[in-house]
Amino acid sequence: MKEVSVGIIGTGSYVPTRIMTNKELEQIVDTSDKWIVERTGIRERRITLEGQATSDLATEAAKRALDNAGISADELDLIIVATITPDMLFPSVACLVQANLKATKAAAFDLSAACSGFVYGLVTASQFIKSGLYEKILVIGAENLSKILDWTDRNTCVLFGDGAGAAVVAKTPPGYGILGVNLGADGSGASSLTMPAGGSRIPASAETVNNRQHFLHMNGPEVYKFAVKVMGASALKAIANANMSPADISYVVPHQANIRIIESAAKRLGISMDKVAVSVNKYANTSSASIPIGLDEAFRSGNIKKDDIVVVVGFGAGLTWASSVMKWSI
Repeated sequence: MKEVSVGIIGTGSYVPTRIMTNKELEQIVDTSDKWIVERTGIRERRITLEGQATSDLATEAAKRALDNAGISADELDLIIVATITPDMLFPSVACLVQANLKATKAAAFDLSAACSGFVYGLVTASQFIKSGLYEKILVIGAENLSKILDWTDRNTCVLFGDGAGAAVVAKTPPGYGILGVNLGADGSGASSLTMPAGGSRIPASAETVNNRQHFLHMNGPEVYKFAVKVMGASALKAIANANMSPADISYVVPHQANIRIIESAAKRLGISMDKVAVSVNKYANTSSASIPIGLDEAFRSGNIKKDDIVVVVGFGAGLTWASSVMKWSI
């Protein structure tokens, strides 16, 4: 049976209009612009407006991706939304987006792999298409992290932002699309990055609210060590699975958590920073949205062109990691 080639045929992204600078954060918590920039590379982030939910961000990014791909919503077979900040525990963000788009033919589900989520979704979508079950799938990474941040915790509130990115996944010409992948997880590190309450383990109560357990909690040093170790390693495995070497890579779109982690991964791959997407300075860490936002901006700016070999790589809560190598077809 002939191998089916599957890849991205359109991209889109959306970030809220509200910009929060480091200077503004200096008025909220005990921090400084200098401290944040030196340690993370972040200068500002986007914050959702009041009443703006994750599905709203996802829908805008989705519309732009569909337009870029030149297809209509009623052609979609499936919608996958990667998110850790859904509008509510259920129904899924994907179902809300399906209704917003009027994509009545599409099945829909959410995927939870945190910052690795978009790549997990991309690989999942490719398998549905390779199996012959579906033809056109919308994969979205969307986050509303400002809604789960403890704005009194200077160690976490400075790091994150809101946004969404999307990609339409479909068959590509032979030799194009996804060429190699690497997915992984280490659940023993689950406690390093978590929102403790609100689920079945610790149901919501007045006590959990008072204890600030409905906010993001992170062991920063542990997550940093994990990220530095796994980012480059995962990308190298995906490159090897594509029967390529780092010298073949045209451009890298890494998860945007910290400029030092990005630089470390580039060094591990032996790739100069001018071939690496960097938007952490503008948007901070947008979790599952950071890679699709980076892809969309790189494609629209001309940094990614047809025939380029592109690597996407991320890590996140779980702990998880994911990477993919693609030959760009558009």
